[in-house]
Amino acid sequence: MTTAHAYSSDIAFTPAVKAIQARRGSRTSYARQEERGAWQTTITPDLAGFVEAQTSVFLATANAEGQPYIQHRGGPAGFLRVLDDKTIGFADYAGNKQFITLGNLADNPKAYLFLIDYAHRQRIKLWGEARVVEGDAELLAKLMPEGYRAKPEQVILFTVSAWDANCPQHIPQRFEAADVKAALDERDRRIAELEAEVARLRGDAVATA
Repeated sequence: MTTAHAYSSDIAFTPAVKAIQARRGSRTSYARQEERGAWQTTITPDLAGFVEAQTSVFLATANAEGQPYIQHRGGPAGFLRVLDDKTIGFADYAGNKQFITLGNLADNPKAYLFLIDYAHRQRIKLWGEARVVEGDAELLAKLMPEGYRAKPEQVILFTVSAWDANCPQHIPQRFEAADVKAALDERDRRIAELEAEVARLRGDAVATA
């Protein structure tokens, strides 16, 4: 059940957090942000583009006792689908059959998504609730990436309560292997092109000598 907050950022800025912020000197700055509207609560077009471009996501849940758990999910770009301005969905593939995330969500719908784009040094944090949808073949087919070799078992739908973007500080810059290969292939193509041009010019020089 969603708890009402005075500000959307209160989903993370609990009284205990605000007390530490006050003690450490950042509360005034965050209070000004709250007065200007705090965090966004709907999925904007820019956020939708970022979400659907990712190939990796971390999903955090907690059981009834509050024990946290983080699970990684990945797939081709587009495996995360924005269904409307509050909902992100994805096909959940067969794994090691521990079912910790599913069990946690059965006890506690609170969930959190963490998305990080290493190449562009961007990260997005999303708070909300998640639920498991079983037996909906049409929805599963809609969310299953075309041609992706994985066995889908159910759908997870994440409803956004609030989200925030982090600064790029301390994010190491890394690149997808496919992007690196494409860049190297283009470099090799250009080198071959230039070598062919050098050979042609040398041939012309010899012919006119």
